[in-house]
Amino acid sequence: MAAWFVPAVKAVLPYVSAIVTAAMPVFTTRKSDEAAAAQAQLLQQQIAELQSAAAKNAEHIKGLAEQLQKTVAALEQGASLAEARFRRMAALCIAAVVTSGIALALSLIALFAR
Repeated sequence: MAAWFVPAVKAVLPYVSAIVTAAMPVFTTRKSDEAAAAQAQLLQQQIAELQSAAAKNAEHIKGLAEQLQKTVAALEQGASLAEARFRRMAALCIAAVVTSGIALALSLIALFAR
């Protein structure tokens, strides 16, 4: 039995590598298909997570924009109040300078009138 087996193996042996390389993609594509399906499922899960995170970020950004709008409105109101106070103080300072100038002029007139 071994007498016919050895020549058959010697005849087939040079072609084994070509057969294995030709048959290998058939076996790996099944694994690749399974891996591709797993990869696609993972990709879909990641896309869903990213969409969820983007929606949450949009909500947070909207809230921050509302807070920023309120802050800017409060700052504008505070600036207008500060400007009104500044104008009032400037008018009072001008009135004080004018009053002191008149007092100085009256005192000089009184001093030299003698």
